[in-house]
Amino acid sequence: MSTLTLSPAWRALAAHRAETAGTRIGDLFAQDPQRAARCSIEFGELFLDYSRHPVTPETMRRLLALADQARVADWIARMFAGEPINNTENRPALHVALRSDRSSFPETGNVMPQVREVRARMRATVEQARSGQLKGATGKPAQCFVNLGIGGSDLGPRMICRALRSRADPKLQVRFVANLDPSDLEAALEGLDAQTTFFIVTSKTFTTAETLDNARRARAWLEAALPAGADAGAHFFAVTASPDRAVDFGIAAQRVFPLWDWVGGRYSVWSAVGLPVALAIGMDGFEALLEGARDMDAHFHTAPLDRNLPVIFALLSIWQVNFCDAQTQAVIPYAEDLRELPAYLQQLEMESNGKRVDRDGREVDYATAPVVWGASGTSSQHSFHQLLHQGTHRIPVDFLLVAGDGERTELAANALAQATALMNGADTDEPHRALPGNRPSSIILLERLSPQALGQLLALYEHKVFVQGVIWNINSFDQWGVELGKNLARALLPALRGEEPPAQTDAATRALIERIRRLHQT
Repeated sequence: MSTLTLSPAWRALAAHRAETAGTRIGDLFAQDPQRAARCSIEFGELFLDYSRHPVTPETMRRLLALADQARVADWIARMFAGEPINNTENRPALHVALRSDRSSFPETGNVMPQVREVRARMRATVEQARSGQLKGATGKPAQCFVNLGIGGSDLGPRMICRALRSRADPKLQVRFVANLDPSDLEAALEGLDAQTTFFIVTSKTFTTAETLDNARRARAWLEAALPAGADAGAHFFAVTASPDRAVDFGIAAQRVFPLWDWVGGRYSVWSAVGLPVALAIGMDGFEALLEGARDMDAHFHTAPLDRNLPVIFALLSIWQVNFCDAQTQAVIPYAEDLRELPAYLQQLEMESNGKRVDRDGREVDYATAPVVWGASGTSSQHSFHQLLHQGTHRIPVDFLLVAGDGERTELAANALAQATALMNGADTDEPHRALPGNRPSSIILLERLSPQALGQLLALYEHKVFVQGVIWNINSFDQWGVELGKNLARALLPALRGEEPPAQTDAATRALIERIRRLHQT
């Protein structure tokens, strides 16, 4: 067994779970009239109600003891100090610097001059584009930007642009392409005028196969549609840590925005990766998003653990995953504008903490990241809520609710009803109608869907993931698991084009290659 599962705090929690396994959440409310107030925490524009989790004051005390044992406070301090907490790559994790307003940060290795320079360049570009001064090869002003990226270069900006679409400039469209399938780009280009369309190629290495293939197709589309001799390169921007490759592609150096190795892709939307967001809602709106995240950073850095919103949020997940055997986590925003949030959180949580060895390279004997999934309510009530209420899986749910105005009252009623039904269930003599209840959920209430509130929400989830990783003793900032598939795809591509498959190719893959090649010939 691992050091963690043999540790005093872990064993105390396991014993506590055994003692309280039969506890019903409804009974906890009956025993404590103040439970709703005691089991809630707020910061800024966010309010977390976790009273519908099967936790008691003793549960929380033991979870906080686990956090103390893992030295969570020290790890928080180490991250904000710029120490190389990404140990497998010997790098710091400085996404918090991207939204900092300090003149010097962190204490060692100040990166703020670079960050401020990029923000200034972003502002200049956004102001040019939104004022009609940014023009293409034929002199027509930009009317649409198409972001070419994948993973963290796509999910974050796509989600935020959707969430804040009510604040977008209707005269400047922003579209997204991520899939290698050519139909994704074709759909994004439908109805666009090449003379007024610009592309943002976002790739940290500028070698990402999907993004570069889409960039080549985009350039071919421009070259075919623009007048003869027009410079297609004038319609491109890039965001990359490999500027020379972007320039070699034909993108002007002054239109290449830098990335840095101390920012992971899934944490990069606060950088120039967020250029599509700034173009859509304006640079002031983008900086308000940064401000919201910065406020959550300050809270996370300074608040005591027992009143620290990301820490409490993480500990609730630890309790469900490691002591209540929850293998999945549903995220259900009762706001259509947040419908892309579950996909964004899938990458954030599963790429960060989907690990099977700890920081010392030892295989773990406890669960790490749950499978994250979800969709917007109320639509999801008519698809998978049946499983939540009567299925055999234990699935904690994060309900996200925007207070907004009176038009959202019906949404609020549905979200609260779902949380209540999961907790209380329904007792009946007809087994097929019975709902067992006692199923956990959290409600995160946003005062409004503003850039500030959204920044706070996203930083909350980022820091939650980091705290989980600290407790699990895993590195939340690398992603070696994605590399093998990429390398295998590069090796197999020549075979699909007619060459002999690599010698180590298995029989099933060889047979499928042959079948695909035959279909290509028909």
